[in-house]
Amino acid sequence: MVHAPILANSPETELVGIWARRPEAAEKLAAKHGSLAVASYEELLDRCEAIAFCVPPDVQAELAVQAAKAGKTLLFEKPIALDLGAAQRLVDAVDAAGVRTVLLLSLRYAEPVAAFLEQAKTIGRPLGGRVAWVSGALRQGSPFATPWRLERGPLPDLGPHAIDLVDAALGPVVAVKASGDRLGWVSLLLTHDTGATSTVDLCANAGAGSVTSVEVYGYAGAATLDASNAADATSMMRVPAALAAAARGEETTAPDIHRGLHLQGIIDAAEGQLR
Repeated sequence: MVHAPILANSPETELVGIWARRPEAAEKLAAKHGSLAVASYEELLDRCEAIAFCVPPDVQAELAVQAAKAGKTLLFEKPIALDLGAAQRLVDAVDAAGVRTVLLLSLRYAEPVAAFLEQAKTIGRPLGGRVAWVSGALRQGSPFATPWRLERGPLPDLGPHAIDLVDAALGPVVAVKASGDRLGWVSLLLTHDTGATSTVDLCANAGAGSVTSVEVYGYAGAATLDASNAADATSMMRVPAALAAAARGEETTAPDIHRGLHLQGIIDAAEGQLR
């Protein structure tokens, strides 16, 4: 839904090949975007300077190690893996290969989010914050109701976005307490290294209503964000630009795989408590 259109239509990138475990899916997508369906993942690696992943997290963690060893710049979906051990092995492989990475935390490429994070710098010493992310994205018929999401619930899917924003606004998260039903409503209490605390409420099975809001408070002010429609076609076109810059070896402000590992550690700890 996202990767092929932005990579095919950006002046910064050329979509030179698509591989999928189902050849017919690769062929259909390639025909739609003027690309080529390749017969194997190895052939894709031979054709590309950079690889973008749009597969389940456990598959991504496995395929990306091979791509890193081949020296490719990598565009990751979140979460970068399905457990912390696999995430750490992936990061170790990336670091050993010395390749550049970009993490597709979609909200980070949106102007309203950039403005929110700038406003958060003015709140003074942080006090706390809260995130509410409620939708019906995992209900029957939704394109997001994929097997791994249905099995693991909203935490590994929505959690990286939500935690990333309060982590960036209030300081790195150093502890988490989790409660709730991992397939229903998940509540997190986060402690930040600044002494601030924040709450994150996640649900993707709500029968009605949808909200994606972020609020942070400090001794000198506050910053708020309605993130419901923050990421749009314009903001997503900044992703291939970040990938191309990474491939050229340029410094970027885009989140990378190390950001993904930090978020994975928080989510892993929370999932352990919910189990």
